[in-house]
Amino acid sequence: MLIRSRAPLRLGLSGGGTDVSPYSDEFGGCTLSTTINMYAYCTIEPTDNHKIEFFAADLSEKFVCETKSVLEIDGVLSLHKGIYNTIVKKFNNNNPLSFRMTTYSDALPGSGLGTSSTMAVTIIHAFVEWLKLPLGEYDIAHLAYEIERIDLDLKGGKQDQYSATFGGVNFIEFFSDDRVIVNPLRIKKWIKNELEDSLVLYYTGQSRDSSRIIEEQIKNTISKEKSSLAAMHKVKETAIKMKEAVLTGDFDSFVKCLARGWEEKKKASSVITNENLENSYTYAIQNGAKAGKISGAGGGGFFMFFVDIANKIEFIRAMENKGGMIICPKFVINGSEAWTINNL
Repeated sequence: MLIRSRAPLRLGLSGGGTDVSPYSDEFGGCTLSTTINMYAYCTIEPTDNHKIEFFAADLSEKFVCETKSVLEIDGVLSLHKGIYNTIVKKFNNNNPLSFRMTTYSDALPGSGLGTSSTMAVTIIHAFVEWLKLPLGEYDIAHLAYEIERIDLDLKGGKQDQYSATFGGVNFIEFFSDDRVIVNPLRIKKWIKNELEDSLVLYYTGQSRDSSRIIEEQIKNTISKEKSSLAAMHKVKETAIKMKEAVLTGDFDSFVKCLARGWEEKKKASSVITNENLENSYTYAIQNGAKAGKISGAGGGGFFMFFVDIANKIEFIRAMENKGGMIICPKFVINGSEAWTINNL
């Protein structure tokens, strides 16, 4: 028997950073995002050899031990171990499990596409399928958030877990006491087509650790640093305006929101951008992009650019000449999924 799962990565269109505590607790946050046709994958093969085996194929990392109820979090596949510990403790009466798990993602950590949280969601969903756990979408997303942010103390926000679990284009609201509301947007087909075909991802060739950016943002919120806090308020305001632009098909307004959101976000932390990223952005604008932003916390990963569809090929050629990887993402509706195969 094999249990498989997958969850889609996301593009953060606007509002990123306002989903991070304590900002979201004190002021309320909101994000606009869409899931795309890039995934994190998990396969669980139950075994009877009394062993736990983790293999992260994309990272070439492996861990094997005798089965036990609690695994030490030692920096080796900590996400996998943290999820296992919680599943066994909360849902399996502390009874250890014997299995082989293989995971991989279409994008490496540091891409800015929510890779880590999406991986958490897909691993949890595989356990839900295997153990027949009574967990719905909100439960899976919140559990992923708890394990990442509280148990493992990995810095970040809440939007990625909910985007990956629910799928689609969502306006997600964040409140105090970890209360989250996912609002799926009913977008007309022509608007979805125009938006999807206008977005181009450009990999900067620069991976990043988002924790430093998040830590500075948290520090600025706690200390009530005026310019940073004002920038976050404007980022939230921009997300609300962008939602309206998407629903009505006002792409001029969408472009203005995208540009403004990027400029304001850079004021929230001193490490969101750097000279190389600014050079890439300027080059893209000079070669036909109308606006753009880094997807995710910033500091590297994928730039997301909005271009005129008629000039898209010329833009792609120009960016390829600069170096770096180009992806033209497609939107996907479904969130995380899991299934069982009995005949392999």
